[in-house]
Amino acid sequence: MTDTWRDAWTAALDELEMDVAEVETMLTDARRLAETPPSNMWQPPTDLGALPLELKPRADEILTRQLAAAQEIARRLTATRAQQAMTARIETGEASKRPVYLDCAM
Repeated sequence: MTDTWRDAWTAALDELEMDVAEVETMLTDARRLAETPPSNMWQPPTDLGALPLELKPRADEILTRQLAAAQEIARRLTATRAQQAMTARIETGEASKRPVYLDCAM
């Protein structure tokens, strides 16, 4: 039973680690990020019980990578919002919504 329990946790961590690796790869390769559809979100297994102590360092390392990826995503979202705000202020030379005449009667 113990080996089955450990194997189940190892498989769950493998799946979670692959998910984190996919996000890290997309963050480093803009072309892949644009071309890759979102994957299915990882769902934690519900029937595993407590994490075996010998797998805790690996789980902690995966968590650290997840947090770093989330921080990078947040940083990029903030930069994108700032860039969009700047772009919105640039006049394109296309038809503007300003008045096209000046009333000099006053």
